[in-house]
Amino acid sequence: MVHGRDRKVVEAFATALSQQRDEHAPKYYEYTYSMSAPEVRRLLEEIMTSTDWPVYSPFAREHFGRGLAEGKAKGKAEGKAEGKSEEAVKMLLLVLDARGLDVPEDTRARITTCTDLAQLETWTTRAATARALQDLFDEPGGQRS
Repeated sequence: MVHGRDRKVVEAFATALSQQRDEHAPKYYEYTYSMSAPEVRRLLEEIMTSTDWPVYSPFAREHFGRGLAEGKAKGKAEGKAEGKSEEAVKMLLLVLDARGLDVPEDTRARITTCTDLAQLETWTTRAATARALQDLFDEPGGQRS
C-alpha cells in the first residue's frame, strides 16, 4: 500500500498473486484494489489486462466466458462458411472435369479464390449444362458474372 505507486512493486505483487492458490489470490487482489489510490488501481488494471491473468470473480468469469463463447461461435461459423466454399469449389471443378471442359489456370484461379457460396452454386448449376467454359460466367442477357 505504501509503495504501490511504484510500477515494479505492483508488478511484483501481481507476480506473487499468480503463484498463490486460486482461493487466496482473488481475495488479496480485491482487498488491495479496494484500498488502492486511483493511480494504483489503473496500474493494477493495466497489468491484469496485459497478461494471461486468471479470471476469478463470478462477474469476470461470466463476461470473460461469454466473450470466449462468442469468439468460438464466430470462429466456428467462419470455419463452416470457409469449408462450404472450399467444397463448392471442389464440386464445380469436378463437374467441369466430368463434362470435359478444359479449365485454364486463370479461370481455375478465379474459381478457387471465390468465397461467395451463392456465386459458386450459380457457376456449378451453369456448369451442368454449359457447352463451353464461357457459358459458366455469362449471365442471361450477355453480361459476365
